[in-house]
Amino acid sequence: MTRPPTLPMTLPASLADAHRLDSAAGGWAPQHAVATPDGDTYVVSTVWRPGGGTGYPADPALCELNFRFITRYAPDGTPVATAVFGGPRPDGTPSAIIPDGSGDTLALLPDGTVALALRPGGTHLFSADLSRVLGTFPMPWGYEEREVRAGDPFAASIAVTPSGRLLCTTSEYGLGWAGAIVNIVAVSGPGTALAPGSKPALRAIASLHPATDRQTDADRQPHVVFGGAPVGRDNRPSPTLTDLLTDFTGTAGGFYGYEACKMSRPSALGDDLFVVPVFGRTFRSGSRGQEFSFAILDDQGALRGRLEGLHRHDDSPFTGLDFTVAADPHRGRAYHLNRYGLYAWTADGQLRSRTSTSERPFTALKNFELLECTPAGEILLLHRKQCLLLRVPVPQDLDSLPVAVETALKAYGSGRLALKKQYDPVDWCWLDTSGQVFHH
Repeated sequence: MTRPPTLPMTLPASLADAHRLDSAAGGWAPQHAVATPDGDTYVVSTVWRPGGGTGYPADPALCELNFRFITRYAPDGTPVATAVFGGPRPDGTPSAIIPDGSGDTLALLPDGTVALALRPGGTHLFSADLSRVLGTFPMPWGYEEREVRAGDPFAASIAVTPSGRLLCTTSEYGLGWAGAIVNIVAVSGPGTALAPGSKPALRAIASLHPATDRQTDADRQPHVVFGGAPVGRDNRPSPTLTDLLTDFTGTAGGFYGYEACKMSRPSALGDDLFVVPVFGRTFRSGSRGQEFSFAILDDQGALRGRLEGLHRHDDSPFTGLDFTVAADPHRGRAYHLNRYGLYAWTADGQLRSRTSTSERPFTALKNFELLECTPAGEILLLHRKQCLLLRVPVPQDLDSLPVAVETALKAYGSGRLALKKQYDPVDWCWLDTSGQVFHH
């Protein structure tokens, strides 16, 4: 059976009814998606509403909300099961998971376990059918010593290589006054696994910033190591990514260079080759033209180059703050979508395809954001307003990618029409009444 290219990002009807999420005061949005080799898709979403009224459970239609939910979709796009957490169960029982962080990302571990990673470093494990919470590794935001010791973090993001290694980012306390900051890129060793009650050691391969003068021994995380000892103070990869990219690009330091830069989720180009998006300071007046690099690192932390061919102004990801790079480690490719184009590279960083969003029929791509690349070689694009996921099969020849995108966009229109007849959405809210809902 041919899989439909367009999937609805559904909201459990029971959750919407209980909290009147159709009201203008509330909102929800998908955050990230991953797929299995068999074609199942998992999507994590956030439900929010600012506080007000008398609070839960006295008036669930007015109370503050900060739910997360993960939905599993069959290959044909049918919602199968949803795990809801973060807020109390319908009977008032507290949630097993308190989502302190943000930046929700999913990963499928080799044994089928679903891993949810939240910044600054909380990781939570679910069974493949989403019916059980298998384990939690929480990390609080604060920087006081008592809060550091209270947490049991693992990673702020996780990507899985073809052999099952985990490519992670981790956070550090003591880098400033803002609590935990994502600062380390690390990898697990071959044959190690993340499981309930058991964290593999992560070997740090890159550090973003060196300002560690406020760190103490209490800030070290035993599972993140460098040179055989926990990362902390001067025991870290050096030179930093900030210095490496400044030298590599010939950029002057300071306010408009890589000073005070940040990084988004790394992605695996292979078992020992990774791409790390690094971007400079953002400004309230606009940041188009500011420095950025999609750096290529090997598993020893050596800078192998970057994804080439992007113009700092004409292809700037700062417009819309689209910094995601999705890599296909099975085929050695990388993809990026921002307001100016869809780009594809080979593993050596050479740009092979650029589809401009200024030309028809590709102007519609401005409404999508790139979420992930699937084991089948598809890229997953989320429509920001219509909450629909578009699967774009990538051809073997990357020169033909624009044709594949055009075909997918045409199928998106007809698929959306069919889904509207099936779900009858209001304000693009696709309510699911059929899938199992598990409140954790």
